[in-house]
Amino acid sequence: MANSTAKGHLAALITILIWGTTFISTKVLLVDFQPIEILFFRFLMGLLALLIVYPHRLKGTTIKQESVFVAAGLCGVCLYYLLENIALTYTMASNVGVIISVAPFFTAILSHLFLKQDEKLRANFFIGFIVAMLGIGLISFNGASLQLNPIGDLLALLAAFLWACYSILTRKISSFGYNTILTTRRVFFYGILFMIPTLFLFDFKLDLSRFANMTYLLNILFLGLGASALCFVTWNFAVKILGAVKTSICIYLVPVITVAASVLIIHEPFTWITGIGTILTLAGLLISEKKHIRKEVESNGFTE
Repeated sequence: MANSTAKGHLAALITILIWGTTFISTKVLLVDFQPIEILFFRFLMGLLALLIVYPHRLKGTTIKQESVFVAAGLCGVCLYYLLENIALTYTMASNVGVIISVAPFFTAILSHLFLKQDEKLRANFFIGFIVAMLGIGLISFNGASLQLNPIGDLLALLAAFLWACYSILTRKISSFGYNTILTTRRVFFYGILFMIPTLFLFDFKLDLSRFANMTYLLNILFLGLGASALCFVTWNFAVKILGAVKTSICIYLVPVITVAASVLIIHEPFTWITGIGTILTLAGLLISEKKHIRKEVESNGFTE
């Protein structure tokens, strides 16, 4: 049992380390690649990887179910990542990494409104949301010369909302009872289909010679095979071993890893305002989920 738990924690840690540094790889690729080019190559690679891992077809779906897959592909693959990558052209990677972390708040609100869950949104949820937004404000609008350019930050916030929409859709998809690799692959497929029209709008170039640059090749492999394919496997393995709530708590580490990686790898500035903002954002997320964390601990027999 202890060995299985350790494997679950390791899988969750690997996932978070990868997700927390994807912003950095994207920032590196944006030097010579358009955001849509990064997206297309990344998810096409991820789709092929999932096909190799589980070479079976998804059969028996209804038109209503397919419409949910379509919406999930549009929100969670095409629009979310497109806005995230465009945001990186306007603002620092650390900003985007922290702002995206408000997605659980939007998810909770949409879940309450559309999934009609019995549990009400309590005071700790709103307190946590306010604290996190204060933190995001500090991180987004800091700078030695106080030159504010909120476009990228607003795009990242919209991306977080779209990820919340995607989360609600995937909850619906999970109720269909299909294999999760097959459903994820179907979502990837529709996401790529929605990307195709944007290829012409955003000056897409199929110039594969750019990958002769080893830095670019390694970063796109990291995004395609690591963040888009491997993370799916490791995250679901962690959820199976540890439970959804306990595993989800690890998401709070994403902005911390992003900020640290931004400073160490691409040498973005780290100020005391960024530090305080990061702490406030994480504190807000923890406060908002306090009740759920306590329930998870109690259900696993850790109460005194």
